[in-house]
This record gives sequence, C-alpha cells and structure tokens, in this order.
Amino acid sequence: MKLSATMNMGTYFTLLHFIAFLILIFMACSNTLIVEAQRHRAPDVKKGKFSPAVSGHKKAILTINDFRKGGGGGDPSECSGKYYDNSIPIVALSTGWYSKGKRCFEKITIYANGKSTKAVVVDECNTSKGCRNNIVDASEAVWKALGVPKKDWGWLEIFWSD
Repeated sequence: MKLSATMNMGTYFTLLHFIAFLILIFMACSNTLIVEAQRHRAPDVKKGKFSPAVSGHKKAILTINDFRKGGGGGDPSECSGKYYDNSIPIVALSTGWYSKGKRCFEKITIYANGKSTKAVVVDECNTSKGCRNNIVDASEAVWKALGVPKKDWGWLEIFWSD
C-alpha cells in the first residue's frame, strides 16, 4: 500500500511539473504573438507612422491618378515640380513609402492581375491630406500594362517591390 501511495505522489508531482511546463510554454508563445501583432499592426497616422514597413513585396491598393496639368493629381510632381503625360508608367507613393523623396525617380515593380510592370516614382500621395497609408497611385500606362480592363480602373489590390 505504501508503494502505491508513493507512486501516486510521484505521478502527482510529475503531472504538476508537466502542467507548469505547459503554462510556461503558453506564456512564452502568447508573448511572442503579442510582439508579432504589435510589429504588424496598422500604422497610426496620428503618431506620424504612415506606411507599412518596406521589405520584400508590399501589399497595397493601386489607384488611378491623372498626372497632367489640370488633371486629378492637382499639383505638379513632388520629385521634379513637373506634370507628366499619363502614357508614361509613373506612380505616387503614400507618404511613408515615398520616404521624404528618397524614392524619387526609382523604378518599382507592381504585381497584379497575373502580370507585373515597372513604374517610376515621381510623386507623393500625401497621407496627411487624406491619402491612405497603403496607396500606389498610378498613371493610365500602369493600368494598361497590368492588363486591367478600363471599366475596372480605379482600385485594385496589388503587391509591389523596389
């Protein structure tokens, strides 16, 4: 009888150790998930954090812009102070991605509709003036190169990279 009670006590302590180990693992995983969620949370425009982190392919919304004088784009390009013809594959990037002009005249690759095309960054889609933080605002030439039917121009989920 004593042997049986001792075995039960040993089993009891082994079970307690196992449960404590599971709780420890759960806490470690929960903390990791919280850190990951904070790293990938939506940017806070009020705190000046505009566009999602830039690495690899970035998910974005492709919108259409008229880069001509008098077009829907408004002011001339932030990069050059000039207007552009919409037959040129050009884009304006959200404030954070525009990176205070560091991407001016750089080519980016846009992936959508089973195709990809290159476009030159010439402008900023200013987040403080109502532009969302995940916008690639493109000329007609970009939409055509991606093979998007004209009736569908305006808004399209895409990925892009440097």
